[in-house]
Amino acid sequence: MHVSALKHGQLFFDTYLGREADVTIVDIGAQDINGSLRHGAPAGCRYIGVDFVPGPGVDVVLDDPYRLPFADASVDVVVSSSCFEHIEFFWLMFNEALRVLAPGGLLYLNAPANGDFHRYPVDCWRFYPDAGAALARWGQRSGFACVLLESFTAYQDQDIWNDQVAVFLKDRAELARHPRRMLERVGRYMNGRLHGSEAVLAWQAASEDRMKHR
Repeated sequence: MHVSALKHGQLFFDTYLGREADVTIVDIGAQDINGSLRHGAPAGCRYIGVDFVPGPGVDVVLDDPYRLPFADASVDVVVSSSCFEHIEFFWLMFNEALRVLAPGGLLYLNAPANGDFHRYPVDCWRFYPDAGAALARWGQRSGFACVLLESFTAYQDQDIWNDQVAVFLKDRAELARHPRRMLERVGRYMNGRLHGSEAVLAWQAASEDRMKHR
C-alpha cells in the first residue's frame, strides 16, 4: 500500500472514529502489501481483514468475491483501500458492503485516480471525482438509503498515485451521528464534495501529472 493510502486511512479513522472506538471494522482487500489500514485502526476495535486470497493481514478468505460472510446490519465500518480497481464488478461489492453495515455504519473507499497497470490478479478501473456520487446513486437505486458524506482527489505523496477518497453513510437518517469531515483536515486536495452541496471544491480539470508536465 502506498504512502498516501496509509495516511488517508489514518485520517479517516481519526476523523470519524477516534483512537479508542469499540466498533467492528471489515477491511475488503486486507492483504498487507507494504502496509495495512489495520495498523491505524482504533485500539478498541474488532478488525476483520477479508480478501480473495490468503496472505498477511487476511483473516477471512472469500469463497465468493461478491459475498461477504456477515449478517445484514452487523458491521459498524467497512474500509477498502487500493482494492476496488481490482474488482471486476465493483458495484456488486459496494452493495454488499452496504448490506452488512448497520444503519449508522460507514463505508470508506480509497481507489486510484491514475497510476500504473498493476494486476492483483486483474486491474480494471480508475476512479474520477464523480465516482463517489455515482456510487451513492447506485446504492439508492438498489434500495439503500445511503449518502455520500464527502469525497476528494488527493495530491501525490512521494509516488505516482492520486487517491480518490470517498466516505458513505449507510442510512441518511443517521447523519447527525457523523458531523466531522476529512476535508476539514486533509490540507490540499482537488475536486472535493460535501454532503448537502452540489459545489465542487478546489475544482481542477487537469490531472496532477498533466499540471507537472506543463
